[in-house]
Amino acid sequence: MDTWMRRTAYYVAGLAVVIVAYAVAYDYGMTAWESDPRDFLHSLQVVVETFTTTGFGSDSPWESTGMRLLVIVMDVTGVVLIFLALPVLLFPLFEEAMATSAPTRVEGDLSDHVVICRFTPRGETLVTELETWDVPYVIVEADRDRANELYAEGYHVIHADPQSVDGLRGACLSSARSLVADASDQVNTSIILTAREVDESVQTVSVVEEPSRAKYHDLAGADAVVSPRRILGESLASKVTTGVSTTLGDSIEVGEDFDIAELPIHRGSDLVGTTLEDSGIRERTGVNVIGAWFRGQFVSPPSPDAELDGSTVLLASGTESQLERLKEMTMSSVHDFKRGKTVVVGYGEVGQTVTAALTTTGVPHTVLDREDKPGVDVVGDATEPEVLQAARIDEARTVILAISQDTETEFATLVVRDLDPDVEVIARAEETNNVKKMYRAGADYVLSLATVSGRMLASTILEEEDVISMDQQVEIVRVSPQRLGETTLGEADIRSRTGCTVIAVERNGDVLTDLGPDVHIDSTDQLVIAGTDEGVDRFTDLFG
Repeated sequence: MDTWMRRTAYYVAGLAVVIVAYAVAYDYGMTAWESDPRDFLHSLQVVVETFTTTGFGSDSPWESTGMRLLVIVMDVTGVVLIFLALPVLLFPLFEEAMATSAPTRVEGDLSDHVVICRFTPRGETLVTELETWDVPYVIVEADRDRANELYAEGYHVIHADPQSVDGLRGACLSSARSLVADASDQVNTSIILTAREVDESVQTVSVVEEPSRAKYHDLAGADAVVSPRRILGESLASKVTTGVSTTLGDSIEVGEDFDIAELPIHRGSDLVGTTLEDSGIRERTGVNVIGAWFRGQFVSPPSPDAELDGSTVLLASGTESQLERLKEMTMSSVHDFKRGKTVVVGYGEVGQTVTAALTTTGVPHTVLDREDKPGVDVVGDATEPEVLQAARIDEARTVILAISQDTETEFATLVVRDLDPDVEVIARAEETNNVKKMYRAGADYVLSLATVSGRMLASTILEEEDVISMDQQVEIVRVSPQRLGETTLGEADIRSRTGCTVIAVERNGDVLTDLGPDVHIDSTDQLVIAGTDEGVDRFTDLFG
């Protein structure tokens, strides 16, 4: 509205000059042409009446041609200057007054909240996580229109500059549990420095876009520096290396030999084309399938009739030996794991992280990028079939698309799928909204940078949450089921009622992981459950 106010000021000043000029002309005309002198204030009154079409009083009619022409010109000028200007000047004022405007500071008392400086796609995932755990938040947005838009959508947002002391004080930073700086690297360091000026003790988390600049975020005073592209690269590589790693976190321990792992089903595996019930996974391995991703959509618990294919990723719990047996079942029975190389398309930060992980695990790979730089084997555009053929895609078992532009990734997926219908395509998505389009284009597995980033931030801020997978909303929690004592797991029917899976029961210092429907639950037991955010909420509502 600054432009509107400046434009209005110019208009009012110009209108005043025009009215005074007409008043002088009218005063002269009445004396010279009508021989009926008037005082100047009367002439000014007549001009205003003429401009506003409220009447001419006792001065009409006029006898001289000059006065008649002057009044005609005054009439036209008044209509143009006043009535035609109303839509341009007054209507925006009314719209502004009636529009929903974000406040400039937090209204009322707010404490133990998270201050999010700037709202990005990863911020949407973070907000979802915070709401799941009933943790209050406030978004500090410097752009007025963006702040108003978020406010109208129901977000807790204030319109303020996160780089200013007043802006962060308006967000009640001193009583907050954490601050998240999520803008550019330069702006983030400025926000952290400002936060330290407001309150030295508040936890600060900064998102770094360029890993080489992470040290400057540390120097600015950030308690944690999050590099989402590095984690995204590691996640993409893990779909190829299929390592069985500890995912329970430090605060959730379930025995020394018990883990949870993500295991993608590869093309060519004997599991492809079978249903979960007919696969024999439980009988042959002993693992407990907590959930599964079907073309990027997480389902917990998965239906026994769900069909497994090359894009399915299983989330299973069990001992290391049990998970290793499941890993063997998910691998291709046609191609040995070490045979067939991986083509990595894109050699930015994500691509470099992918290739480093592949090198560490001994997986042969070829790197394709637009630019000729160290580490790149083939230079060219991945959307051109000839370039992909030069990278020997026909010999590849997997293609990882680590391209930063989603539109280019979608097109490259179509080209890859056309050249080799059987190759495994793992893709990176910059925006969560584009994930479904990439699956539609033919990708077998898609990871969204925005979702990965949001989950990373949530895991850093929320001490209560241990993220199983950085790219999905799955969590493990230890609970005391206050309303579930003196019954069996089968009678409680937890899985179908909440979507959560009980993966362990802790009782008098012992840990039970081999759980069947006949296992009795005591009121003093501690249950370790895994499930989606919504599932954990349902469990808490039903059983405490």
